[in-house]
Amino acid sequence: MKTDFYVLKIDSYQTYDWLKHKHYAKRIPSISFAFGLYDHKDILQGVCTVGKPASPSLCDGVCGKENSRYVFELNRLCVNDGLPKNTLSFFVGQILKKLPPLIIVSYADKGQNHNGYIYQATNWIYTGASKERTDIGSEDGSHSRHYNKNIDYKKNRKFRSSKHRYIIFTGSKGKKKYWNKCLNYKIFSYPKGENQRYDATYKPNTQGLLFK
Repeated sequence: MKTDFYVLKIDSYQTYDWLKHKHYAKRIPSISFAFGLYDHKDILQGVCTVGKPASPSLCDGVCGKENSRYVFELNRLCVNDGLPKNTLSFFVGQILKKLPPLIIVSYADKGQNHNGYIYQATNWIYTGASKERTDIGSEDGSHSRHYNKNIDYKKNRKFRSSKHRYIIFTGSKGKKKYWNKCLNYKIFSYPKGENQRYDATYKPNTQGLLFK
């Protein structure tokens, strides 16, 4: 596996085609860190982004307000179909090694029949599922956190499905131990069930590395 693929930090714009057309959310999230999965021919086979969550209450709530600035979200993970088994867990594992000391949150959307098996395979902490809700939205699928002055958000309310919430810490053993003690969420057993894949057949524009 490690001889077939490698992971590099990439520029945010390199993820846009993947996220707008291949990922089921069809939106560009907040991006602070972006990573690319490359094969042995130096062709981009997947992308992952990490950014600051839109919810201040989440950032304050995970490990207390004093650790709020360290809370980030792994908000998009998207790879081509047909990759070898365990490629996705290799990708996520390498990303976690390349990040600075952070408290990382990620979600698996129950509305998409996702259980978060990639997070389970890479030893994230499962802290339960959010509640289903509706909030102010628009016909383009965005909501008020992704503000667009040309959209009247009050005209519609959008359904937000329940999501499994996973957390992991990066950095030194001491830092991880400290944040684990600060964790304010109850820890649950991993959820199980049959995953349903969304249509990810779109082929993004990929370019081999010019320099390694």
